[in-house]
Amino acid sequence: MLSDLDKKILKSLNEDGRKSFRQVAKEVGTSSTAIYNNVKKLEKSGVINGYIPLIDPNHLGYNIIAIIRLRVNQEKERDAIEAIKKFDEVSAVYSITGEWDQILICYFKELQELDDFLINKLALPQVNRIVSHIVLNVYKDERRTLVK
Repeated sequence: MLSDLDKKILKSLNEDGRKSFRQVAKEVGTSSTAIYNNVKKLEKSGVINGYIPLIDPNHLGYNIIAIIRLRVNQEKERDAIEAIKKFDEVSAVYSITGEWDQILICYFKELQELDDFLINKLALPQVNRIVSHIVLNVYKDERRTLVK
C-alpha cells in the first residue's frame, strides 16, 4: 500500500523523472533524505521500475502508428506472444477479452514497412487472423502512470 508521501513523490517524478531529490522534497514538503529513502523503497519494491525519457516517435521518423488485432491458436498463444514481443516495431502487446486475442501497438516509418510486417513477420503459424488499423490522429497518448 502506498503512503500519501509515496503518492506525492510519484506524482512529482511523473512530471519530470530527472528532478533532484531536493526539488521533489521542496514540492512535497519534506526532507531530501526522506525522499531518497522513499524512492529507494519504491524502487526495491518494484513500484518504480526505471527511468526513461519520453521520446516522440515522429521526431525519429515513425509517422505511422498501427493498431493490429490478432486471433491466435489458443494452444500456441504463449509461443505467438513470445515471438511478437521480439519485434522492434511492436511497442505494446495486450491480451484482451472478446472476439480478438491480442492487440498490438506498432510504429513504422512508411507504409511499406507496415505491409512487410503484416505479410512477413506476423505470418506465424499460431496467428489465424490479422486486422490492422492505421491511426489518423492522436488526441491523447499518456505514457505516465496515473497516481491518485
